[in-house]
Amino acid sequence: MRWHLVERSPGQYDFSSLLPLVSAARDAGVEVIWDLCHYGWPEDVDLFRPQFVDRFAAYARAVARCLIEETDAPLWLVPVNEISFWSWAGGETAHVDPYGRRRGFELKTQLVRACLAAVDEIWSVAPDARILHPDPAIHILPKSDKPGARAKAEGYRQAQFQAWDMIAGKLWPQLGGEERFLDVVGIDYYPYNQWIYRGPAIPVDSPLYRPFREILAEIYARYGRPILIAETGAQEDARAPWLTYVGEEVRAALRQGIPIQGICLYPILDYPGWKDDRHCATGLWSFPDAHGERPLYHPLARELERQRDLFERELPRTSTDDTTDRIPAAVPGEVESEHHAAACSVFR
Repeated sequence: MRWHLVERSPGQYDFSSLLPLVSAARDAGVEVIWDLCHYGWPEDVDLFRPQFVDRFAAYARAVARCLIEETDAPLWLVPVNEISFWSWAGGETAHVDPYGRRRGFELKTQLVRACLAAVDEIWSVAPDARILHPDPAIHILPKSDKPGARAKAEGYRQAQFQAWDMIAGKLWPQLGGEERFLDVVGIDYYPYNQWIYRGPAIPVDSPLYRPFREILAEIYARYGRPILIAETGAQEDARAPWLTYVGEEVRAALRQGIPIQGICLYPILDYPGWKDDRHCATGLWSFPDAHGERPLYHPLARELERQRDLFERELPRTSTDDTTDRIPAAVPGEVESEHHAAACSVFR
């Protein structure tokens, strides 16, 4: 959801940019996880001021009310997308708004405050709403075995947990975090999410590469919450092999009793590169041709179907009845084409 379009003036909400999407999803039978803030906000709001938190919480409440009125589908929301990554890209390296440097931790605490306030407001009108908190999962190794190098690499690796820790009240509890706020943990994971500290990426076939199942196990052991692979994908010819790898690792994690709810591909459509507008061949469908048709990338489509079959065969043996339980909120409450369906969720 594009906050700057929904709230063009303070406290005035225009859902005309949202309602066609809600209607299309309802007609197509697509379950949507709605993202309230994805690196953007109204221009009249200072991201670092207390007013940002208040405005965002009120906006989140209005969105929840709108969705309740417009659909009977279960309500799934992401308050703030990738708090840790946004804090790094927007507060440390000036890659995205607010283009800050050396303000990453400050930005992280502010986004967590906004997230917590938004969840409270959402649950006040929709106590059954599920809340997803996505962030990249990473692994970092030192360049050498020297104690200083190991400490720096491990410190950087541990930073990936800060936002989730704050939301759960494990870190900086003065922000207001509690375990109940960490409903579902979203994992964004790509082939380049492991690297040498201040060095190159670690290839998947390297003996240094940490198996994805171990990363999932560490996150589950730390939080004990259901997990969704919220973003994953690869480019060019690596698309199908990468999904093969992720599927194998997720099934291995399920066998260990880790409650993983699904796998979402990002993206399902090819797109222009963020930096140079190059054609990023990453999706299930390519750019439209002269007739407006998007060619299907068949290797990925075939692998999607294969993965769905594998999960359908194995899930009855690995799923449990409590994988969708939510820590109760403050307000009591009860807790298409085949390729389109597969693109959104490999298993459910």
